[in-house]
Amino acid sequence: MARRPKSGEFDLIARYFAPLSAGQPGALGLRDDAALLPPSPGAVHVLTTDTLISGVHFLPDDPPALVARKLLRVNISDLAAMAAQPVAYLLALSLPREYDESWVEGFAAGLAQDQEKFGIGLLGGDTTATPGPLSATITAIGEVPTGAELRRSGARPGDMIFVSGTIGDAALGLMVLAGDLLELAEAAAEDLIGRYCLPRPRVSLGYALRGRANAAADVSDGLVADLGHICAASGVGARIDYGRLPLSPAVRAVIAAAPETASTVLSGGDDYELLFTCAPAAAADISAAAVRAEVPVTEIGSVVDGNGVTVIGEDGHEINMKSTGYRHF
Repeated sequence: MARRPKSGEFDLIARYFAPLSAGQPGALGLRDDAALLPPSPGAVHVLTTDTLISGVHFLPDDPPALVARKLLRVNISDLAAMAAQPVAYLLALSLPREYDESWVEGFAAGLAQDQEKFGIGLLGGDTTATPGPLSATITAIGEVPTGAELRRSGARPGDMIFVSGTIGDAALGLMVLAGDLLELAEAAAEDLIGRYCLPRPRVSLGYALRGRANAAADVSDGLVADLGHICAASGVGARIDYGRLPLSPAVRAVIAAAPETASTVLSGGDDYELLFTCAPAAAADISAAAVRAEVPVTEIGSVVDGNGVTVIGEDGHEINMKSTGYRHF
């Protein structure tokens, strides 16, 4: 595809990003230095931010619309983990000086697609040139009724631990993209890659957990690592049973062929499922609410006195974790 002539910064904003702000009166048409966003009565704002960098979080030849959708969704997943409704977002886009404007066009199209799906709109942001790789940052803003937000710090000994969806798909999908797992059937490989490239924020489940769960986080760094964050914030420990983990058929196929990948299910990131705890008395209500939200949830363990996360294998012995999850540094 031939490169199209590049627009200047303000033309770029007017052409591709101002249309994304059409549903946000406080965006002021992206013509001012900042935006306006009053909270709804009786609600507080929930804010989160994430960055994707070319060559680190996505491949340089990944479709730009897919990159945009993943970036928006990982932020929305953070909002879901706090039981918040997505409202708006800010975008900071740093482009190499020799960028291809068709990439920006595709990126904006991906944002438009998921804005409609999740009911969120662009408020503003920044567009800059960089001598380094392309990077994009979104700051997402949600709302939750005052006092109804979920935090990591509410877990209590005796709580049951649940996780939504299935675990390990995204990490194994990244292995497929890296050229590993070559014996995996094509359909299974595509399923795993899809889970890595396009997360599924559990927004409806987040709403359902209001007033029912005690603590929550999304699984971004890895199941054990993110459960460890809940434990550290709450001053408790956790015990999970490997045999209870919800695994997709594709993940089960990988583990059957390469048993050493079982640890990746525990430590691999990017699943963006919701991990939460609740009192036993609330479990039945949560299970029913999850059905109404059309998101499967599975009990995988319990909160205990102490600290850290213990994983019990199917043989009844503790699994020694060499790595608990992804670390940036």
